[in-house]
Amino acid sequence: MSEIVLPLLAAIAAIVLHEVAHGYAALALGDDTAQRQGRLTLNPIAHVDRVGTLIVPGILLLINSFTGSRFMFGWAKPVPVDPWRFSDPRRGMMLVAMAGPAINFVLAAAASLALHLDADPVGTIGTILGLPGADRGMVVVMAVEFTVSFILFNIVLGLFNLLPIPPLDGGRIVVGILPLRLAMAWARLERAGIFIVLALLFLLPMLLRDLGMPFDPVRALLVDGAGWMLRHLPLPAFYEKFMLHDL
Repeated sequence: MSEIVLPLLAAIAAIVLHEVAHGYAALALGDDTAQRQGRLTLNPIAHVDRVGTLIVPGILLLINSFTGSRFMFGWAKPVPVDPWRFSDPRRGMMLVAMAGPAINFVLAAAASLALHLDADPVGTIGTILGLPGADRGMVVVMAVEFTVSFILFNIVLGLFNLLPIPPLDGGRIVVGILPLRLAMAWARLERAGIFIVLALLFLLPMLLRDLGMPFDPVRALLVDGAGWMLRHLPLPAFYEKFMLHDL
């Protein structure tokens, strides 16, 4: 049961904090829309999107149960932002977009650093909870599962959102960087952005497989990027071994 619950809790925490970071960045730049609509909260229910959080992951979970795949995809309800409340709307939207992946990478780094705060964190947790020695093996397993999942979800979520396709954060960052005319053209991709993302995730790998090239470019990019980041995080060797295996 913990193999499902702990990764799920880690994923929820990473996603909620990602969305809340967008809202606080917008608030700092002068837009209180998210605050007025109750989205600056850690309550996961406030961030649930009917299609992206429930229907799409549910369908994939059903497919995975038959195919043995571990692939999951979904999204939370986007935090509402009014760019016209920023002094510079294009720059403001770019900074708000950057806040999501940035908090994910900060959380991954903070979690890895936290593992070094105590020579025996698992033993300390066991003592605080009053667990007898026989039960501390369970604490070890749960601590490893949650920490591995939390760091991995934050890294992958941050990297995925940096793909330069609107409405992903990377697409909005590109719109903020490009010259105005090119930025306007790139921003128009947002209307079809989710379909482009789904095509890259599902249709392109299937097409390449049919052509005799079993290659998944988005997954390869995420795995390579996550592997590089894990190698540069201050992780104890014990945890690093588990994380690289999970990739």
